[in-house]
Amino acid sequence: MAAILTVGFFVVGYTQSSKSAKSSSSAQSSKEMQREERHRLREERRAQRLQEYEHYMDSIVLARNFQFDPTSMQQQPAGATRMLNNPNFLLSFWGTGEVDVCLPYLKGVTPPYYYVILNYTLPMVMNYMTEQTNEGWLVTFSSTLFSATDYKFSLEIYSSSGTATLTISTPWYPDVQYSGTITGIN
Repeated sequence: MAAILTVGFFVVGYTQSSKSAKSSSSAQSSKEMQREERHRLREERRAQRLQEYEHYMDSIVLARNFQFDPTSMQQQPAGATRMLNNPNFLLSFWGTGEVDVCLPYLKGVTPPYYYVILNYTLPMVMNYMTEQTNEGWLVTFSSTLFSATDYKFSLEIYSSSGTATLTISTPWYPDVQYSGTITGIN
């Protein structure tokens, strides 16, 4: 009889620990579900913010009310990259059709090239075109910048990141390419 009681006691103890393991597993499962729900909600909020940012970028480009702020420049095809920290360097598009240009530029047909600042307010530009691409926008226009040379501007805007690449080309000088960011003008 003693042996049976011991076995019975062991079985009862096993049953109780099995119940506590099930309740612990249930609590852990509940915490896991809550954690997964929080992760899902955060991912949805991030996706919504990303979508709103892309919509914002689209709206400022279509309104022609934005500014390109360059952070680097490079003469093409393989010139040295120069970092730009001057906050006055910009290419601004105003809803009125005006364009402000204040950019460093490298001129010269052969080395040594010389460094100049393109600093103009253009009341109008020629051949302004905005084209939507898979990654954002391509904005192109040309201007003589009050000289005898025709400057072609090509601005590739990446809507999801707010970054852009500007290329200025002329028939006489090597192309100069700038990398930077796009911001809205208030």
